[in-house]
Amino acid sequence: MSISELSITKRRLLGGIAVAAAGMTFSASTAFAVDMPTADRDVDMEAALKPGALKEMALGDANAPVKIIEYMSMTCPHCAHFHETTFDTIKTKYVDTGKVYFVLREFPFPQDTASLAAFMLARCTTEDRYFPFVSMFLKQQRTWAAPADNDVRSAMLQLSKLGGFTQETFDACLTNAKLAGDVSAVRDRGAEEFGVQSTPTFLINGKAYSGDMSVDSMSALIDSLL
Repeated sequence: MSISELSITKRRLLGGIAVAAAGMTFSASTAFAVDMPTADRDVDMEAALKPGALKEMALGDANAPVKIIEYMSMTCPHCAHFHETTFDTIKTKYVDTGKVYFVLREFPFPQDTASLAAFMLARCTTEDRYFPFVSMFLKQQRTWAAPADNDVRSAMLQLSKLGGFTQETFDACLTNAKLAGDVSAVRDRGAEEFGVQSTPTFLINGKAYSGDMSVDSMSALIDSLL
């Protein structure tokens, strides 16, 4: 998702998810060779790994040889696809074995209040529930980002209740102006300092890669850095 594609209508969001799913099926049935992802540009990884306005949400050993920072949006269908089809396998294969340190950073586009709100809710959970909450929202993206009745807030509330929220804690979280500013600051820093313009964007050992990655392509990239 790029900044120029910011205005997400119900039809475009659902269409994007459908296209991504169709593409996944086609690739799985026809691809035989794994293409190594091509970097967009170099980044200062030492600077990128310095925490910003909010506590870093990370998994794995900070001293792991491969370090990955993912900038993502909660309403981005490509981000949802990555977390549904690739993330868990990469976590098991590389993060849990001490080979990869994985950092997730918020990148809600400036007018995308739904993504901002979803990230705020994730931040209002306990630290150990952050990643499961994000995963739940991404896997149910269509149900809350584009509900049939267009009542996004109510759909988010119902899903948040599954993550332990009440009406009161939900409202308190979403009216926290400081938290909203801090989440937005994570996005602004990514754009201004590291050139992030689309989601998902991965910063991996000093290189920036834009776009979704399959298990095979991300594994090939990680293996080349070990």
